[in-house]
Amino acid sequence: MKLLVTNDDGLDCLFLHELVHALRLAGHTLAVVAPKKEQSWMGASKSRNRPVHAARAERGLGCMTWSVDGTPSDCVNIALDHLLPADFRPDAVLSGINIGLNVSLGFIIASGTLGGAWEGALHGLPAIAYSQDLSSEVYDRVKANHDQPDPELHEILKISAQHAARLTPELVAATPPKSWIVHNVNFPHPCRPESVLRRTVPARVLVPKLFSPAAHDGTHNLIWNTGDDLSPPDLVTDRGALAAGFISHTVLDYRKLGT
Repeated sequence: MKLLVTNDDGLDCLFLHELVHALRLAGHTLAVVAPKKEQSWMGASKSRNRPVHAARAERGLGCMTWSVDGTPSDCVNIALDHLLPADFRPDAVLSGINIGLNVSLGFIIASGTLGGAWEGALHGLPAIAYSQDLSSEVYDRVKANHDQPDPELHEILKISAQHAARLTPELVAATPPKSWIVHNVNFPHPCRPESVLRRTVPARVLVPKLFSPAAHDGTHNLIWNTGDDLSPPDLVTDRGALAAGFISHTVLDYRKLGT
């Protein structure tokens, strides 16, 4: 297939690069259009009040690559409408692999990873968001090391990318064009070759107190808070599946919002 790949952690993120390598090894033809720098928690926002600059980039990915100084949604929109050559019509848009999980109603709508995939769905294409769950300690180490995983996590990441390469044709084939569907796939930590895919629904999470009290200068800082999970015990949720070691697959069907 021909696939457009983006993310929200930035073009230089190794998590993106491992996804690209696994997809190319599986025989797919790719174009990568990713943010110049990290754009996490941007949701589906677009850069409305300033021009957005896009430029060809070389990152050794073995495919057409662009850097865009905007959001993931900017990347996909500009790529599909202006950057990709006429003979490259993507079969799907992929976003990720994200550094950290993207699960539950409290966080899915805020995710830049999901926002990039959603932009593909808005163009009538199958869309998949891939994310890698991490413990808070591992996440902090990755961020302290400038988004570079240690050798153990790097091996886990490669396994997750291999799962993504295997799942992508199946999910694309199951998604008709112009269906307004985004597949949200989260890999557990650790992800193993034998990890099993489980169909899930978003956990019902309330997320209060995401910002600190005001400092002396009136500023508030974001505080990571996993929220309060109020999901009924009989729901097979994305958070629950990851905690049990499964690969979580949630189908976000936006056609059902009005039903």
